[in-house]
Amino acid sequence: MREIKFQGRGGQGVVMASQMLGLAFFKAGLYPQCYSLFGGERRGAPVVSFLRVDNEKILLKCEIKNPDELLCFDESLLNTDEIRATLRPGGRILINTANPPAKFGTLSDFTIGFVNGPAIAKGVGLGSVINTAMIGAYWRLGSGLSMEYLEQAIDEMVPAKRALNLEAARHGYSKLILGGH
Repeated sequence: MREIKFQGRGGQGVVMASQMLGLAFFKAGLYPQCYSLFGGERRGAPVVSFLRVDNEKILLKCEIKNPDELLCFDESLLNTDEIRATLRPGGRILINTANPPAKFGTLSDFTIGFVNGPAIAKGVGLGSVINTAMIGAYWRLGSGLSMEYLEQAIDEMVPAKRALNLEAARHGYSKLILGGH
């Protein structure tokens, strides 16, 4: 079973990203389980979402405390000590950043991917919502599955600007920078 944690801020599309990835894994024949945690629903407030994925039905109904993977939509929320204490050894981290990978050298024992989500989103005309750029990069970093499943999920779940969101996901996939491990 794969357990994934998403962290970001309200307005970045964190919850929607976890749901779209869940649907993409479902379309690939896997079993997803998705849930989110957040306080006051306001733009900029911290948001956390979780996704479990397995080849079999998931019967667990508990919190994910030690995820295998972390998708960080806002690097200001990164806490190296927390990551080391919670992320499973050898885990994967995807960081939304415009900074060079060397800035994150203290996490080099994990597999790390970097993507500049805001540049991609703005470049395709989506403004500041980076979720499809992030999940496109994640799909390349960790899914091991055809991009077709992710594209189907985005096409089905995105209420507006479908073509732009699909383009953002494809750019995220192609512009992923690998580092660490």
